[in-house]
Amino acid sequence: MPDLNMRNNLLLCELKDINHSFVLPNGNPVTVLKDINLSIFREEIVALLGPSGCGKSTLLRILTGLIHPTTGQVLYHGISLKDVNPGVSVVFQNFVLYPWMTVLENVEIVLKAKGISRNEIKQFADKALHDVGLTGYEEAYPRELSGGMKQRVGIARALVVEPEILCMDEPFSQVDALTAETLRAEVLDIWSCAEKNPTTVFMVSHDIKEVVYMADRIVIMGSNPGCIRSILQNPLPHPRDYRSAEFLSLVDRIHSIITSAIIPDEEITATPVTASTEFVLEPMPDASVNEIIGLLEVLNAHQGERDIFHLAIEIHKEFGHLINIAKAAELLDFVDTPKQKILLTELGKRFVESDTKDRKRLWKEQLYKLTIYNRILDMLKNAPKGRLERNHVEEELVLHLPQEDPLKMFNILTSWARYGELFAYSEDTGYITFE
Repeated sequence: MPDLNMRNNLLLCELKDINHSFVLPNGNPVTVLKDINLSIFREEIVALLGPSGCGKSTLLRILTGLIHPTTGQVLYHGISLKDVNPGVSVVFQNFVLYPWMTVLENVEIVLKAKGISRNEIKQFADKALHDVGLTGYEEAYPRELSGGMKQRVGIARALVVEPEILCMDEPFSQVDALTAETLRAEVLDIWSCAEKNPTTVFMVSHDIKEVVYMADRIVIMGSNPGCIRSILQNPLPHPRDYRSAEFLSLVDRIHSIITSAIIPDEEITATPVTASTEFVLEPMPDASVNEIIGLLEVLNAHQGERDIFHLAIEIHKEFGHLINIAKAAELLDFVDTPKQKILLTELGKRFVESDTKDRKRLWKEQLYKLTIYNRILDMLKNAPKGRLERNHVEEELVLHLPQEDPLKMFNILTSWARYGELFAYSEDTGYITFE
């Protein structure tokens, strides 16, 4: 570790005595961040990690100046921040690209806003696209790109203004695992180039392995209200090996901290989670509401019973997907699946024979029996302004169902909930609400 004088020279940004509250519709304030003090230095990667709803994304937005804390201050190069932080760029979780602009135009637009000359704009944009591997795609539109390529555009747009601090809000959560792994390595390569910006990366993540792979300091947050519980220094040298004993040991240590109710101020030891604090979320089978209802109607037309192999041929469904639909219906107690049979239960038969209103009521009653929906409802009841951010739910899914695709799971969860009128979700705002 550098000595105190050296660290003072390396200091870029400080969060000092940050507290932040939202006001509920009833007028009562809810504190989401309390007594946050954090220093950000040159030549490091800092990662925020913690349970959903602990204020990680809010803290990142305060650092960037996108929102202002209720109390406390952000210092950039020792000067109190009054507006947007001039030394940062942000890569968001969602790709946030202008669909009517080409890849090149999406990157150039931030340079135009700074009043840079046309020749320099083209030069800087071409270089940023080259750095993220998008040379040759300048004239493509976002609709023509994969998720990974869209996020590369977002990274290029953030890098083109040469920020001192690159802020990343769960930047790899919307892409597949292999693409995410490639993007992590590429961001590290860009950051490690000593002559260039960004000198520092400040990231929010829900993925413990991602944090151990990338970060030099790991800030572990607690919730209710959001606070810093512990800061771990990552001693592993770059490049890091996901399979090494030291890597896996640090992952286990952090996992124990995240899932433990108590995080001591001194040396951290793993505290086992007791049964009273443990809950298991059900993985959601990949099946739409219409597919589940269609299966129930077909079974009802066959006296409530069908061989699954014959049914797949009859309704022209790929066998693996039909299993997903059957498992989804079974999760709702509408069918049983002994051996290779699918049997309509009494509840399933009652559902099929009901009108639309009663179908929705029965569906909603079954959702109430699933832990995963009760967890979301609890989060929604405690959410500021009665609105639950999508990324908080996806973070919860990753924490408790790490093997599942959080994006796919979220879409299934919300579509089932919409049908049963359990809660609403707006694609435009990214919020879950009761209305």
